Amino acid sequence: MKVYRVGGCVRDRLLGLPVNDIDWVVTGATPEQMEAAGYKAIGKDFPVFLHPESKQEYALARTERKTGPGYKGFAISTDPATTIEQDLLRRDLTINAIAEDDQGNLVDPYGGQRDIENRILRHVSDAFVEDPLRVLRVARFAARFHKLGFSVANDTCDLIRQIGESGELDALVPERVWSELSRALDEADPAVFFNTLRDCGVLVRLFPEIDALFGVPQNAKYHPEIDTGLHVMMALQASAALGHDNETRFAVLMHDLGKAITPASVLPGHHGHEARGKKPVKAFCKRWRVPKAHTELALITTELHLLVHRAMELKASTLLKLFTRADSLRKPLRFQKMLDACRADIRGRAGSGDDPYRQADFLLELADKLRHLDLSEIQQQGLTGKAMGQAIQRERLRLIEHEKALLQPQSS
Repeated sequence: MKVYRVGGCVRDRLLGLPVNDIDWVVTGATPEQMEAAGYKAIGKDFPVFLHPESKQEYALARTERKTGPGYKGFAISTDPATTIEQDLLRRDLTINAIAEDDQGNLVDPYGGQRDIENRILRHVSDAFVEDPLRVLRVARFAARFHKLGFSVANDTCDLIRQIGESGELDALVPERVWSELSRALDEADPAVFFNTLRDCGVLVRLFPEIDALFGVPQNAKYHPEIDTGLHVMMALQASAALGHDNETRFAVLMHDLGKAITPASVLPGHHGHEARGKKPVKAFCKRWRVPKAHTELALITTELHLLVHRAMELKASTLLKLFTRADSLRKPLRFQKMLDACRADIRGRAGSGDDPYRQADFLLELADKLRHLDLSEIQQQGLTGKAMGQAIQRERLRLIEHEKALLQPQSS
């Protein structure tokens, strides 16, 4: 029985990055021997055990043989004669196929250290094509390590393209796709995830609504970068740079999907793309089973982002409709996230610099005042139903008009 550290913990130590979780692999042992040594069996698909003291997970070395489509289409063997080299052979990338024994000696049969040095993401073997989820994992690692100078090897990109053409991507389970996408959004360079998928020819197969944005022109007056796909990637990067949470970054990714279905006759204009965008956002979220909170934020951002951009010039009645549609009084945190997404939209334009985006501050302050508006006099009038609602609306409009008046420059 021999124990090794494997995968990400070894890779990150070699890269000089913090090591959080440690993955352990055990060779030369049977499940019965593990349990006799005090380990607790927890694995469902293959033998994994909890250490009796540290409670860390230890997996038996294993080999895999493809038997059917998807990530579950494998026959797994954990024969105690399986070597660490055989276990590493089934892994996705060479940089993840390095092991370290308890003496600190590295086992690197597939050139992982060389690829770390050369900043290359390369598949371990042709068995890479057997698990379609690896397409998303490679793109996610490209996003994670982009700042360190990593890129995907050409032959690995060719294999990814081969997976796309084989139809294997159709076997992906929605929850696993969302898990990889969500984790990619949290990386420092999330746009690299989508650009990598596009460069390898599979973005159109996985996320056609996003792929369709590339090559769609926009008005250069508002979007000097012109290309809609490029703009959305720039906005996503801006969202990451601003430190936005996962829900907000997803809303930024979705906000301009309607531009992909703008009639060609009106390009480069995109009048009405907000309303058009709701259908593809719903389709995307349904297909990949996106969480409800992400979906709702993406939909209101898609629908309302242009109104938010024009907040300083809107009539009081339109502003009140904006607050009502966004449900800003009851859901202030979601409203804040929508404004954050709109800020990223503006920052994701060539030459935008560090736009202060006064609209967000104005709307947040106004929403807070509406939330704390004293309605006691109206409530004492004995109004009910529709009459009560109309009276509250009039009071809110008066407040908005007052605040708008304060925005006007004072005459000397």
